[in-house]
Amino acid sequence: MSRPADCIYLTHPEVRIDPAVPVPEWGLSERGLQRARAGLRQPFVADLRHIVSSNERKARETAGVFAERLALPVLVDEAMHENDRSATGYLPPEEFEQVADRFFAEPTASVRGWERAADAQARIVSRVGAHLARIPEDEAVLFVGHGGVGTLLKCHLCGLPISRLGDQPAGGGGFFVFSRKAVTGQDAGALVWRPIDR
Repeated sequence: MSRPADCIYLTHPEVRIDPAVPVPEWGLSERGLQRARAGLRQPFVADLRHIVSSNERKARETAGVFAERLALPVLVDEAMHENDRSATGYLPPEEFEQVADRFFAEPTASVRGWERAADAQARIVSRVGAHLARIPEDEAVLFVGHGGVGTLLKCHLCGLPISRLGDQPAGGGGFFVFSRKAVTGQDAGALVWRPIDR
């Protein structure tokens, strides 16, 4: 039997911020698109057989870069969205960071109406597990999503409490590689965010 293939979780890179547009509808900035295209040089790309993406525009655009190069379809999963922040909508950067700190620090509380971190974690873990259950073990898969739920997934895979300590570096476009057994075993060890364009 072939060894299980790697799984990759990738967050979208930089976006065009427009306070007048709902956050899920923000697209990639030119810088973000350049970084996503640079990611095509990553060694894991040649092995990909499946691409699963959040339905938020910035994630779909990121996934599309890889799908176009590999001639693969993108399976869009409505439930892989970022933590639901619609209660506040756009927040200026400094205020956003303060609320995000509380989101991670108080995972069972709805901070200013945001989706609870514990619920967002359960959602992303469930969706990743559901996709891996249908994908053959020897076929690599790229999950394209967001920094918040990506960090929550990373905490779960490593068997760690929810914390912002494992958050991706600023700018997005980070990825980590994990084994499918870690979804249930929570034994991934120390997963490290790596920039997609380096």
